[in-house]
Amino acid sequence: MRRPLLLLCTLLALAACGSPRRADVASPRNVPALTVTSSNFSDHKPVDWDGRPPTAYAVHGVDISRYQQWIDWPTARANGVNIAFIKATEGGDMVDPMFQTHWRGAAEAGVLPGAYHFYYHCRPAIEQARWFIRHVPRVKGALPPVLDMEWTPFSPTCPQRPDPAEVRRNAAIFMNALTEHYGQVPILYTTPDFYEANEMWRVSGQEFWLRSTARHPQDRYADQHWTFWQYTGTGDVPGIVGKVDVNVFAGNPAAWRDWAGRRLQ
Repeated sequence: MRRPLLLLCTLLALAACGSPRRADVASPRNVPALTVTSSNFSDHKPVDWDGRPPTAYAVHGVDISRYQQWIDWPTARANGVNIAFIKATEGGDMVDPMFQTHWRGAAEAGVLPGAYHFYYHCRPAIEQARWFIRHVPRVKGALPPVLDMEWTPFSPTCPQRPDPAEVRRNAAIFMNALTEHYGQVPILYTTPDFYEANEMWRVSGQEFWLRSTARHPQDRYADQHWTFWQYTGTGDVPGIVGKVDVNVFAGNPAAWRDWAGRRLQ
């Protein structure tokens, strides 16, 4: 995958006995006072949208990883980055080297941060859940954790495609473990081909974050309800160098404040 909101940068020096030091992250405060800044984005590869375009939505944000090496967060925030999903872990042995830096920068600028895990189909789901939990502490005011599940056809070590029932079972194992630990049901991110091949609509009780870069999600995912829509991977956002994934929240600012009031950790 691949605000003004006041913040208190409380560094959590959390460590587990005999394990690497866990992430030090800033903890947002004054969560009810959510302020939406309007997006001032463009696209390196613009799309002529049919139906309702992304610009019809008020709450925009980005998802980032180590590929975004430097971000001017105050500039990004002022230009419409309200939320940032940040890659934290992958599989059962990889931590994104920019996770702490991106989280701290986003939180200090008033951008609501959330962490996501990139799923590896060749490792047990519970091991991956424990790896994420080990490196992403519970922080008040953070977005719910995200499970990013998609195919990895270019992986040199794991091009496998388990059968749909196994995929959905593994998703449930991972998400149940995170729900128990964080007290929040994770958001499930996926792509059109993965969603169809694995009948992900059969994963019940889930909020979806859907990728669709040429058509509105209702045209790619039938009647699937979604909370976040990733509408481009080539966004041009002030304060962020290069191309970046850009997303929108499904509702208006009032709906956003209501959702955030219920779903922020």
